[in-house]
Amino acid sequence: MTDEPDAALPGLARAAARKSGAAARARRAQQAAPVEAAEHLPVARVVVDLPLAHLDRTFDYLVPAAMAEQAVPGVRVKVRFAGQDVDGFVIERTEASDHDGRLAPLRRLVSAEPVLTPAVAELCRRVAERYAGVSSDLRRLAVPPRHATVEKEASAPAPSVGEVTGGDEAWAAYPAAPAFLHHLRRGGAPRAVWGAAPGDDWPSLLAHLAAATLAGGRGSLICVPDHRDVARVDAALRSVLGDDQHVTLQADVGPGPRYRDFLQVSRGARRIVVGTRSAAFAPVHDLGLVAIWDDGDDLYAEPRAPYPHTREVLLERAEIEGCAALVGGFARSVEADHLLHTGWAHELAVPRETLRERALIGVAGVDSDRDPFAGARRLPKEAHDAVRWGLERGPVLVQTPRAGYALRLTCERCRTPARCEACAGPLQLTGPTTPPRCRWCATEAPDWACRECGGRGLRAPVIGDARTADELGRAFAPVAVVTSSGDRIRAEVDGERRIVVATPGAEPVAAEGYAVVVLLDAWMLLARDSMRAAEEAVRRWSNAIGLLGPGGRALIIGDPATPALQALVRWDQSGFAGREAADRRDAHLPPATRVATLTAGPGALDDALTLLALPDHAEVLGPLASPEGDDDTERAVLRVPMAEGASLSTMLGELQRLRSARKLDPVRIQVDPLEI
Repeated sequence: MTDEPDAALPGLARAAARKSGAAARARRAQQAAPVEAAEHLPVARVVVDLPLAHLDRTFDYLVPAAMAEQAVPGVRVKVRFAGQDVDGFVIERTEASDHDGRLAPLRRLVSAEPVLTPAVAELCRRVAERYAGVSSDLRRLAVPPRHATVEKEASAPAPSVGEVTGGDEAWAAYPAAPAFLHHLRRGGAPRAVWGAAPGDDWPSLLAHLAAATLAGGRGSLICVPDHRDVARVDAALRSVLGDDQHVTLQADVGPGPRYRDFLQVSRGARRIVVGTRSAAFAPVHDLGLVAIWDDGDDLYAEPRAPYPHTREVLLERAEIEGCAALVGGFARSVEADHLLHTGWAHELAVPRETLRERALIGVAGVDSDRDPFAGARRLPKEAHDAVRWGLERGPVLVQTPRAGYALRLTCERCRTPARCEACAGPLQLTGPTTPPRCRWCATEAPDWACRECGGRGLRAPVIGDARTADELGRAFAPVAVVTSSGDRIRAEVDGERRIVVATPGAEPVAAEGYAVVVLLDAWMLLARDSMRAAEEAVRRWSNAIGLLGPGGRALIIGDPATPALQALVRWDQSGFAGREAADRRDAHLPPATRVATLTAGPGALDDALTLLALPDHAEVLGPLASPEGDDDTERAVLRVPMAEGASLSTMLGELQRLRSARKLDPVRIQVDPLEI
């Protein structure tokens, strides 16, 4: 053995250190050496991809001569920022900078593909300002992650547009539609709120609007709530325009296909886009129409900061790009009614006579002398007669508000809620042969007895779709009964005689439409603890009735005197939305006012309210305990007249920048949230 290798280690370490230091000095010298700048427009204004409010602006960088041709607005770049390399986008190129010092050069061109168009960049900036957020969060929604392999592929050239006909015939039931279509073909920017009638093939109608816009040399952007609706509009566009005129943008198709479809749009190879929430930012060339279907659906509310709503994003985009806008649905949201009330949009609706021909809608009340929890009350004779009549003509849809079997149990004798002996949780039934089971701890209670009266009989005041399907299966045997709810949602059913039991939003589409639609337990949707309970109930009922076929009938089980049910019977969603909007104006609630909520820990919330410079007519409600039930957070509600809404958003944005610069505890800000 010898000690020579150990003795050599210090020398090797010193040599390695000298080499590393020399390399570091060489890098610093290279960075300090002057960079040959581009001759033309040598300054690039870059937005960095950092979620810090006080850094949400452009920074000037020098464009090296080697990048002069490729560093165009919209490309991804790497820049040196705060001692590290960060991602960014080139927003524009200029001749000079307002910065007096030496500009750092662009470090690297990530890709020569311009993926952030000027219009989309401006949209991200405006939406961030409106929602007091950071534009980098919106750029993540607008531009999908890069897929280098896909980016090297060439996109197919834009197909030629042949003669497109049929739009006027498809929209013949709407007196104002010819003028709307004419403006689309001529490059105009009409704005409308569309109230669809029962039985309308709304995907086909939207496809004809996109075709009229394409005939005028412009593109279209259509947003729908979920993937099932995307599939329906996709099929309608293929039927009207063929296979090569549009793309669908969805997050669940995988990064490669998603980026491939995105590039087809950004390169101008496709000019019609159909998609869900994030498709509102698609870089459509020569955008001529933005359309949103069923804008009251809560799927349009982005769950991540800054929590933008797709409807507001599209309306902002219509203003930026000067294009047409359409807000449509079987029901009408209060926000859509506000667009009509302010004169921003005009109405597209069918005459009252046509509505009477489309569907017959009725309400079946229940004898108040009967037991309020009896099963016969829930399915009165009128409902059985309607289902029997419908089964002679085709499929029947039965909508029930809850999924499951028997979701809540009470004593059959005294109506006392049945509770678990172990944890006092509510008991439920999960099937026709299973014993009662606790919803909280899953403990079974086969020998349950009522603590009040000693009774052992149980009944179910809240019944789910599975129990409803069992009841209807026994009543109408041997007719097939299928369910659609939860994670077992059917997209469509054929025209065979069957009963389809579905929860709201999970109703499958029938090939030729349903012969009858029965809506059960109207009281349950109306009893939700929400400002939007009645509006949401009418929307869900209207969407179900909209699936009727020609000459179909609808029956809703509930109190005939309820205003929401009366509006449904008359198919007067416009009048109902107008009354709801008037009530909210009287109560100083959105959309007549601008509301923002601030949620944070008690100390952070007090600091935020102290730093915030509020508009003159602002009201502060709270702070109160957070509605999420978190003991560590509080919430305050800010309310201003709509005329001062932009000022409130600006001041909230300034607050976020100040807190970000000072590294204070975060405060969650939501502007015009769905629920207050």
